[in-house]
Amino acid sequence: MSSTIDSAKAKAKEVAIEDFNKAKALAHSAAKSGAYLYPIKGIFYFLSHRSLWKPLLSKLIPTMTLSVGVIAFMFIFAYLPQLAVLIWVNGPLAAFTTILLTLSESSTLITILSRTFIIQDALVDTFDGVLVSKHQTGVVSEGRQLKSGNFNDPIGKLGKLLKSPFEKFTPKALVRYLMYLPLNFIPVVGTVIFVLVQGRTRGNSAHIRYFQLKKWSNSEREAWLKENTAPYTAFGTVATLLELIPFASILFSFTNTVGAALWAADIESNNTAMTEMTSPAQARDSLAKDAKKSE
Repeated sequence: MSSTIDSAKAKAKEVAIEDFNKAKALAHSAAKSGAYLYPIKGIFYFLSHRSLWKPLLSKLIPTMTLSVGVIAFMFIFAYLPQLAVLIWVNGPLAAFTTILLTLSESSTLITILSRTFIIQDALVDTFDGVLVSKHQTGVVSEGRQLKSGNFNDPIGKLGKLLKSPFEKFTPKALVRYLMYLPLNFIPVVGTVIFVLVQGRTRGNSAHIRYFQLKKWSNSEREAWLKENTAPYTAFGTVATLLELIPFASILFSFTNTVGAALWAADIESNNTAMTEMTSPAQARDSLAKDAKKSE
């Protein structure tokens, strides 16, 4: 009996060490890539380039109205019921964790509604505009027409879309969100894990437009994201935290889009000082070679 218990303890210790080493490796990879800095860089780049404000300003009134309405609705109807449950689990921290939970829920609803009905085209224009401002017109021209003009007004150079923009919201995203929502019932740690999980989902969607412009297939995109899980999770976690800020989530949706475009421009130019990931073209060639070898 004692030998079985000792064996179980040894196995549990082995698994714990293995998971810790994996987490350590992912954290090191995320830190080394510098991907977590791009949402912050997006803020400064956006604020310093007034021409990029046009898409946001054109949608400001409807998105602010939506944000105020959703946040007010959630705190009136969802905060107290959730607090009543969490107070039994989190004790004195319940008020704080419930606020985070309610903000997260509000942010998700705002993002779903705004991206689906209001700001989708504006985010595409912002992403493409940043790539143009970074002189990546060859990439952008794969997805839309470009007008002649000054690079100081990248939005003004954008013409008609040739490809459909970002993927629209799918029920799968909401189902995944609801699946992980109970993590918030675990004091502190559960909320942190929930944010990280949301961050991974958010990170994986950061370069949807870029992959589309590069004509990547679903398998190529999935392989790339799997290879670079840590950087995209780091980006998505910071982006998620920014978008949790009340009344500013839409603004940060745009600055995060700017950050994602800056990152894409650095990957495209193989700027290894910013990221040590191989370029998408190299990754696609590598995948093609692997496919030929397996034939």
